[in-house]
Amino acid sequence: MSGSFRMAGLFAGIGGIELGFRNVLGRKLDTVLLCENWEPAQRVLRGRFPDVDLHPNVQHLRDLPDDLDVLAAGFPCTDLSQAGRTAGIKGSQSGLVAHVFEMLELMKRQGRRLPWVLIENVPNMLTLDRGEAMAYLVNELEALGYRWAYRVVDSRFTGVPQRRRRVIMLASCTDDPRAVLFADDTEPLDESSLAENAYGFYWTEGRSGVGWAQDATPTLKGGSAVGIPSPPAVWLPGASNPHIIIPSIEDCEALQGFNRGWTNLADDGRRNGARWKLVGNAVTVGVSEWVAERLLSPGSFDHVQGTIFSRKAGWPTAAWGDNGRVYSAALSEFPRKAQYTHLLDLLNLQACLPLSHRAASGFWSRLQQTNLGRHPGFREDLAEYVRLTGPSSRRLVV
Repeated sequence: MSGSFRMAGLFAGIGGIELGFRNVLGRKLDTVLLCENWEPAQRVLRGRFPDVDLHPNVQHLRDLPDDLDVLAAGFPCTDLSQAGRTAGIKGSQSGLVAHVFEMLELMKRQGRRLPWVLIENVPNMLTLDRGEAMAYLVNELEALGYRWAYRVVDSRFTGVPQRRRRVIMLASCTDDPRAVLFADDTEPLDESSLAENAYGFYWTEGRSGVGWAQDATPTLKGGSAVGIPSPPAVWLPGASNPHIIIPSIEDCEALQGFNRGWTNLADDGRRNGARWKLVGNAVTVGVSEWVAERLLSPGSFDHVQGTIFSRKAGWPTAAWGDNGRVYSAALSEFPRKAQYTHLLDLLNLQACLPLSHRAASGFWSRLQQTNLGRHPGFREDLAEYVRLTGPSSRRLVV
């Protein structure tokens, strides 16, 4: 790359994609437009990207800047995620991605072509309504003359101790996106290398799952099963009280690859305020760094064999195609394996709060109705924690 790399970001959130590109490209990156409608996120973007034009509403954005190299669109997952409304790609929030294709269609009619389009969302989109969301994205991109590829990646490949699976989709009218997304592949994380002194879980769940994660947190989320933005809890087996803690918001920023304090401009003084939702909805910075690095230096994908795919009950975890042909690819969720940061090495234990008795008691009540949470010692520790933090010292049956 000889000149600058011009980028625009729609549904920009707190700038996870744009920050990753900036970390890799440095002064070569020219972010010319960010679009975000939520005011707390806008405050973060204004503070962290002060020289970038900020548009408040994708529905009112009629055109894109000239000479863009890449358009990023981590569109809302609200209607696609398991924690959301699952209304599908036609839902009021996730359906906003249609405005992206309207702008790309306008550019095409004007004789302007945008080389790269980067899309990010949750893997539930691959199976919800038999994968109707992915089918919609593919059809729209191909109608505009783009070839495309996608794969599911786990943020732990970047070294952060957060198990976060996301679909990264890349489309191009000039190049083969497989040279970016498929060039790297390695074995999944060796579970035996993980520490056994910290386990993340979601205290807001307990009936159909707990989000269990060894030496990591489960996916940070903008919302939860009980309807509030909330961080996961972490069980510290063998620790003295409190042995069930809640990471701080700064810990969660670090779990997403941001500097601690990245979202403090959105602080509204409430414990469950905007910052939790902002961080939970963000793109892990290291994931976008990987994409940026491979855009700069595409690699070989000769090692990737494709199988003709015909959709019946959802989409594979990696695929590519153009002109109506779709091929599945056997790829892991770990393109690379950066040096792993153990969870207790990341958490600032002095800033962590103990899980409240009310939260622990509610989780314990739900858990007892299932066969979940059977990791050795966990149920016993949880029951003891509820007893010790509550008004009564009666012994609980596990």
